[in-house]
Amino acid sequence: MSGHDHSHGHSHGGAPGETHQGRLLTALGVTLAVFVLQVIGALLTGSLALLFDSAHVLTDAGGLAMALLAARLMARPSTNRRTWGFARAEVLAATAQAAVLLAVGLVVLVEGVQRLFHPADIASGEMIWFGAIGLAGNVISLVVLMGGRSKNFNMRAAFLEVMNDALGSVAVIVAAVVISTTGWMQADAVVAMLIGALILPRTVKLLLETVGVLLESTPAGLDLDKVRAHIMEIDHVRAVHDLHASQIATGLPILSAHVVVDEECFHDGHAPAMLDQLQTCVAGHFSISIEHSTFQLEPVGHAEHELGAHH
Repeated sequence: MSGHDHSHGHSHGGAPGETHQGRLLTALGVTLAVFVLQVIGALLTGSLALLFDSAHVLTDAGGLAMALLAARLMARPSTNRRTWGFARAEVLAATAQAAVLLAVGLVVLVEGVQRLFHPADIASGEMIWFGAIGLAGNVISLVVLMGGRSKNFNMRAAFLEVMNDALGSVAVIVAAVVISTTGWMQADAVVAMLIGALILPRTVKLLLETVGVLLESTPAGLDLDKVRAHIMEIDHVRAVHDLHASQIATGLPILSAHVVVDEECFHDGHAPAMLDQLQTCVAGHFSISIEHSTFQLEPVGHAEHELGAHH
């Protein structure tokens, strides 16, 4: 006997109302405008920091466009072909954004080291102005995205990209001030490397989390040993095997298990009540509420007739 989630009306990360398409579209428009202005500034000033900040802005624009596409896909309903719809589109988009950001950060670090030994003349006055323009655009985008930054991987990646770019704009301004007051041209390279260093840690963290979802790892914060132990405390349960938990998208964890119960449960009508107990257990007992669960109730000895290894 198997059981599935019988509740309705729950809101998950892939729900149409939580895709935040308007926020993403606004941030994309602002980011593209900033990119054009900063490219002009990099050409006029010769600043490596401003040039790489422009490249970072371009990756931001690509990332936001990807996030917008993912948000549109997430709003599509499920079908017989795609039973979870496109809920995982946010994970794929966030993974791609994180990978691009990681590559940009590494390139910035390498190029920054080279510029330390071969500094170029920088028009620091103009660099300050273009850095300020970039920062203003970043702040606008951050304000727009802030309300949805913790809703799903997609919005988190988008916010992270813009936040890193805002830090890059601050760094560009600082470099311009240092150059204009001290004449130390290497400040441009140092700031370029700082931009790269700011990108990497959070990018790696996000990349590891999204890859974990794609590999169907157990959701963070869910201890399957504790889940197993709690299920074993239910009356008439004799064993638990083939216990699996993964995450489709943000706020959408799933769990399945084979639960061995007393033979009498299949004859006295007790099995449906046990199924309700099991689903209530995983839906409300742990730090992560699992509303999509599937349990197969089995009599003792049934596992010997199943194919494959059990655990």
